[in-house]
Amino acid sequence: MRLAHRIDGDQANPTLVLASSLGTTWELWDVQLPSFVEDFRVIRFDHPGHGRSPVPEAPVTVESLADGVIALLDALELERASFCGLSLGGMVGMALALRAPERVERLVLCCTAARLGPAEGWYERARVVRTSGMSAIASAVLGRWFTSGFQERSAETAARFREMLEGIPAEGYAACCEAIAVWDARADVSAIRAPTLAIFGEDDVATTPEDGAALAAAIPGAEIAVLPGCGHLANVEQPALFSQALLGHLRVPAVTEAI
Repeated sequence: MRLAHRIDGDQANPTLVLASSLGTTWELWDVQLPSFVEDFRVIRFDHPGHGRSPVPEAPVTVESLADGVIALLDALELERASFCGLSLGGMVGMALALRAPERVERLVLCCTAARLGPAEGWYERARVVRTSGMSAIASAVLGRWFTSGFQERSAETAARFREMLEGIPAEGYAACCEAIAVWDARADVSAIRAPTLAIFGEDDVATTPEDGAALAAAIPGAEIAVLPGCGHLANVEQPALFSQALLGHLRVPAVTEAI
């Protein structure tokens, strides 16, 4: 699996990999990038059939996406990296931390779940976009991504994300829907050992704060931050609070030598 990627920041800095949601490209993280590159070498990638990554020729699973990230790290000769993923990207982060724990420095799971059912809903969404195109689901998806207040206040941003969503090839989107349909790591996430922060939106109806609390409770030592007044794309609606929470988790205090 070839994942198109982009690297920003000083290569001497620690590495942070950012994984986007279903239906978005690596531009999801544009608002965070200036603050992240102050501390990290940032790697962003597009899911199969999203953005610059080719439409997959074989079925996709969350585990195969994680294997694609491992292959990307190998190609870049990176032994370890911190990982932040939102929604589908968070699922990939969980799979990565389970399949290759030695590769994950710190983990941030945003607006995601170890299981996001029912499967029938994902198969139906895949069917709809294959038969009717991405515009058939755009309004419903935007309503989950953003609160109504944000869509009114930030109409230009909402329009940009609608354009991003409608620009995803239907087959790429459908393949990733089917990956989510069969994803179930509820019995496995307790094995994650990377220091983990879960970030959730207070008004997210797709992955609720209750989902976040369950995930944080299942992962040993995990912490949770619930951001007020935002939906599923919490990093877009609350960029400053999101960045503050993430950087607070990822920045490791310097060790002071005893005098």
